Amino acid sequence: MALAATATADALAAAKAAGVDVRELHEVAELRLVQRLFEDIWRPAPDGPPPVSAEMLVALAHAGNYVAGAWAGERLAGACMGFLSAPARRALHSHIAGVAPGTQRRGVGFALKLHQRAWALGHGLPLAVWTFDPLVARNAWFNLTKLGAGASEYLPDFYGPMTDAINAGDASDRLLVTWRLDDPRVAAACAGSPAEPDTGALRAAGAVVALDEDAGGLPAAGTSDGPVLLVRVPRDVEGLRGRDPAAASRWRHAVREVLGGLLAEGATVTGFARAGWYVVRRRAAPHP
Repeated sequence: MALAATATADALAAAKAAGVDVRELHEVAELRLVQRLFEDIWRPAPDGPPPVSAEMLVALAHAGNYVAGAWAGERLAGACMGFLSAPARRALHSHIAGVAPGTQRRGVGFALKLHQRAWALGHGLPLAVWTFDPLVARNAWFNLTKLGAGASEYLPDFYGPMTDAINAGDASDRLLVTWRLDDPRVAAACAGSPAEPDTGALRAAGAVVALDEDAGGLPAAGTSDGPVLLVRVPRDVEGLRGRDPAAASRWRHAVREVLGGLLAEGATVTGFARAGWYVVRRRAAPHP
């Protein structure tokens, strides 16, 4: 219970810093606002479904799952939804989270995730999982460094073709994030002391570059021989998709091959440097 109490205190501090009040949502009117917020963020095609409907949110909340919103006064500034996951309901699958356009970089997303962590620990759940696009560097840094999560599974084209404004025209590859809520590294990150990897020190200690960027901004394969590897992604793939879709596609396939290949071999993503590098560690071979 001490960990849950500390997590709650961290969540309240993060919400105060972001200027929001984060709470669970149950009322139909509030959940309709969540649907509209997600539509504003993802901008689905005119004939496409919303990212999640208010009716589904009502059912999930009623069944005891996690649906929460971050309120800046009377305005919904962000929301997050997750559902209990197998096996034996011992994990929370965080399906969708987003903050209102114009409120990014204010800490609203961090406040939502810390509220989610406190909720999960309070319900006896030691683990939260979710997916994100491995090419989006800012999300990689947020998930793997600011929150202290890890990743060990690469999911090629996980959702199939998507038609919303963010994902249309690209394969929906995802990394599966594993957030061990009672891990000391996670606790330190949630208390405001994340451990960002120092790629210079890692390279000096023998880390090798498995994927880099060439002078033209395109992916350049390196070597995969080593226990610690660095995998580069573009700084702004969303902008690249608009300027040069062919280059963005080349990055998609390169990262799928290199990062996906490493994870398929049993390696784990242990961090992300803000400059655009995944840190990947191979599992140590057992002693004979």
